[in-house]
Amino acid sequence: MDWQPVIDADWRALSFFNGSDSLFFDGFISTLTSGWTWLPLYVGWLYMVVKNNELSKVIAIISAVACCLLLTEVMAEGVVKPLVARPRPLNDLVLGHTVDVVQGITASDYSFFSAHAANTMGLALFFCLLVRNTLFSLAMMLWTLVNGYTRLYLGMHFPFDVLTGFAWGAFVAIVVYAIYHFVERRLAPKGNFISTQYTKTGFSLVDIDVVICLFSLCFIYALFRALFF
Repeated sequence: MDWQPVIDADWRALSFFNGSDSLFFDGFISTLTSGWTWLPLYVGWLYMVVKNNELSKVIAIISAVACCLLLTEVMAEGVVKPLVARPRPLNDLVLGHTVDVVQGITASDYSFFSAHAANTMGLALFFCLLVRNTLFSLAMMLWTLVNGYTRLYLGMHFPFDVLTGFAWGAFVAIVVYAIYHFVERRLAPKGNFISTQYTKTGFSLVDIDVVICLFSLCFIYALFRALFF
């Protein structure tokens, strides 16, 4: 199969998403792409899981989350990237000079596929399936899309790398959740919650609001950081 048309299309699509003339936006995106920026969100997830589940289920959920991260990271970084060995856009020897690069943002490993995209999609979709709340799911999908966009803006990945990462992350999340759900139902069978204060999987709407507030604070932090970039 001739991959050149796909590669050419990838470059054209990247040129649409990559970079800007705004130092403020450079700082905003650079902050959003960092895993440390989202630490409050991770704490919110843990708070929500611990607050709404007994210990055995908390352990099962944390184990499932760890499996999601392990499968997405190992497949991307340990298997596919070394096998395909596609240079990142900013490191491409022919067209790398056309990529807008934010000062201080570099990487020497390969581009296909994006572990960043796979990790975020895997985590986000797993929690969406676990919690089953529309507003929460929208927030988590926004988080995933924002992280994917940052990789294009910074010239770290091509669009096809990010889309493939999303696809692999979604596949992992669905498989891991299916296994978790199968085991959980047999260890602790439970009917759906019927309440205006809880989701049907037993998560308090108040605690979900806490997670969404922490998610919003991460964006506010990124905006403030961008002012001093």
